[in-house]
Amino acid sequence: MSSIELTPSQKTILRALVDLYTQQEEAVKGEDIAEEVDRNPGTIRNQMQSLKALQLVEGVPGPKGGYKPTSNAYKALDVQELDSAAEVPVFHDGEEHEGANVQEISLTSVHHPDLCRAEIHLRGSVRDFHEGDHVLVGPTPLSKLVVEGTVDGKDDTGNVLILKIDRMEAPAEAPEH
Repeated sequence: MSSIELTPSQKTILRALVDLYTQQEEAVKGEDIAEEVDRNPGTIRNQMQSLKALQLVEGVPGPKGGYKPTSNAYKALDVQELDSAAEVPVFHDGEEHEGANVQEISLTSVHHPDLCRAEIHLRGSVRDFHEGDHVLVGPTPLSKLVVEGTVDGKDDTGNVLILKIDRMEAPAEAPEH
């Protein structure tokens, strides 16, 4: 499949659909997507028509109907479609953030301790996170890495939290493979 250029609005709506579908494992209603991205349900319906034309979304008719992402949607967002992703918990101000799972952790500026940052790519919305909030991520499945820090910024479209790292640790013993 060739690369599809999505508008920021289409990308935000498609990511919300993928995240909600991953959580619910059933068709997602337009109203739920509208609430997630803070948009009008009519806008969502219009965007879904364009996403259907791009073969990124399929409609599911009936009372339990709604929208489902196609495998092309995952490719367009560069998100792995997993049957069962490893659970890497996210704690927000001391409480586990339900519906969020860490997809990727990228470390930036590790050479300077005062500027050390981590980009936490989530499956699930970053809407409830705000600058200054305390976040703890992990442990990861193999290395048992735990990253703790303060939200320094976020990318709502890409579901990325930027943390100023306060603490990071992984056990010194060999990981369980």
